[in-house]
Amino acid sequence: MGRSVRMGIDVGGTHTKAVAIDNATHEIIGKSSVKTTHDDPRGVAAGVVKSFQNCLRENQISPEDVVFVAHSTTQATNALIEGDMAAVGVIGMAKGGLEGILAKKQARLSDIDLGNHKKIKIINDFLNIKKMDKSVVEKTIGEMQKAGAEVFVSSMAFGVDDGGPEQEVYEAASERGIPTTMASDITKLYGLTRRTRTAAINASILPKMLDTANSTEDSVREAGVYVPLMIMRGDGGVMEISEMKKRPVLTMLSGPAASVMGSLMYLRASNGVYFEVGGTTTNIGVIKNGRPAIDYSIVGGHPTYISSLDVRVLGVAGGSMVRANKQGVLDVGPRSAHIAGLDYSVFTDPAKIKGPKVEFFSPKPGDPSDYVRIRLDDGSAVTLTNSCAANVLGLVKPEHFSYGNVESARKAMAALADYCGTTAEDIAKQIMEKAYAKIEPVILELAEKYKLEKDQISLVGVGGGAASLIIYFSEKMGVKYSIPENAEVISSIGVALSMVRDVVERIIPTPSKEDIRAIKNEALNKAIESGATAESVEIHIEIDPQTSKVTAIATGSTEVKTADLLKECDETEARHLAAQDMRIADKETKLLASSDYFYIYGEKVEDDSPGAIRIVDKKGFIKVQRGRGMCRKVRAADYLEALKQLWDDMAVYQTDLIIRPDYYICMGARVTDFAAQDFEQLELLIDLEVSSLEPDEEIMIVGANVKQN
Repeated sequence: MGRSVRMGIDVGGTHTKAVAIDNATHEIIGKSSVKTTHDDPRGVAAGVVKSFQNCLRENQISPEDVVFVAHSTTQATNALIEGDMAAVGVIGMAKGGLEGILAKKQARLSDIDLGNHKKIKIINDFLNIKKMDKSVVEKTIGEMQKAGAEVFVSSMAFGVDDGGPEQEVYEAASERGIPTTMASDITKLYGLTRRTRTAAINASILPKMLDTANSTEDSVREAGVYVPLMIMRGDGGVMEISEMKKRPVLTMLSGPAASVMGSLMYLRASNGVYFEVGGTTTNIGVIKNGRPAIDYSIVGGHPTYISSLDVRVLGVAGGSMVRANKQGVLDVGPRSAHIAGLDYSVFTDPAKIKGPKVEFFSPKPGDPSDYVRIRLDDGSAVTLTNSCAANVLGLVKPEHFSYGNVESARKAMAALADYCGTTAEDIAKQIMEKAYAKIEPVILELAEKYKLEKDQISLVGVGGGAASLIIYFSEKMGVKYSIPENAEVISSIGVALSMVRDVVERIIPTPSKEDIRAIKNEALNKAIESGATAESVEIHIEIDPQTSKVTAIATGSTEVKTADLLKECDETEARHLAAQDMRIADKETKLLASSDYFYIYGEKVEDDSPGAIRIVDKKGFIKVQRGRGMCRKVRAADYLEALKQLWDDMAVYQTDLIIRPDYYICMGARVTDFAAQDFEQLELLIDLEVSSLEPDEEIMIVGANVKQN
């Protein structure tokens, strides 16, 4: 075998892009792009395979050199949007008595309205597990099939504690070749109705997803590649295709997830708002403490237990068209140039922009009739977009993917400017202002939800249209921005370099050390089942005292990585990066502590009181950025005393509450974060980590909270 190659394939609305990356250096070896094959009998799987094969051929990559293949997928989302779903037979189960009465009501679902004139058809039945045997189960399945059920869900009250009866239904249905979902396989959380609904959504798309998965897997094997095929999950991880066949619903929003994970490979800051800017829509979400913000998805207005990126999708992007009248620009989007079948003026030869005249039209039936197109002397037409406006204002640079011909855009925009009695620059500013007015409230809402301190926010632009929006927005908001290298294929990079991620959730009112250890082991095993190597898995524990929910998040790689993206930086470089991020001079920055893997910097303040703090790793990535923090470097054996000291020193006393610090502990090459409302719970979580260290091993502890005005 020669070089080792990782392949990542991202399925977008317009293009399916493949990227080949050297596994040792993470350098991009090659790229390939094809039109997404929505209308192919094999669906988007055809484009996945075509882009994959093209990338191998065009870059002289031998199939034997490929050590990792993963792709994002739009199939789960598309199936729900387009109504390509199977009718679901829901078999609820419980014991008799009051439990049975309540469970029968809670497990009985109405048809699930997806809010787009599409519904998931539900056929319900219920079994008393005390009277349940194989013949009863088979008879129930047969009767429900006659009533129209094509797939099944088995969901039992307290099935998360004992899934035996659910397994019996699963096995009986499987013997008949019927795709089936066990509700306890999807989530271990209580809440029978929500758990059953989530399982029903999963089951409804099983036939479609199984066809796609099998087609893709067969084609990749035909290409001579035999490593496990991985699929991007909506929460930013990947899982083996065998796991996807059981839980396809977890792949919802895997496209935006791919772009986030790709941007994290390049992002030096740990907190930010990211934009994935395409031609038609922009996906907006949050990265906090180096991880994307995750929440439960809402499908058609129905809460589920599907963990995915907390993303807002807006119909304003690089290709969004302009609506106008004599007074000026009325709106931007949601209709895009691509959907209207028009070229952007900024990507048109200036010699073609002759005699431009404004026309108003309705791109699609039912659209407003005041969208702008520019009719040219040769009878053709172009349109004005956000990309055109950003180019006219000089915001887009030659290195950006959305850079075009400014002269063309200016000539076309001048036609609308003349119609409105103003200048092309003024029209461009009006366009950007309308886009900003739509997106700014979303940024502020996400910043508030995830408690991002404004001076910590960095806007991260990915996707081909990133420069069309983010530069104007960052200047307007007074925050930093970055557009990573290879932004237009960042999603494919994210897929290629993605980590396996799995989550276990439990309701545990008063978790003990044994409870935490058990849930960690379960998360470890699930991550390994999904394709991670055991030695690469790291597990993060979260405890919500309000709901008693304990969450174990396991992340790991498909193989131990041999190299990182960037070379090590020295202390002077790390200091400069920290100072730059804190917006202070290098000389005003103090090295608080360091280890073989991390530097911790703070702003110089009197009396060693809390100030801005940054944890920077030796690759120059800012792992933690907080406006108010303190640091202690201690032996592992002495961690508890330092913890108590920071608990008191970092407390903020307000009228009706005490704000306690969050903690970040640098142990070896890891930074682990902890937050708890009472000290005993905090000690429980941290002790599980620190107890694995040698007593004399040094660790660095940072306590941090929000800077007070």
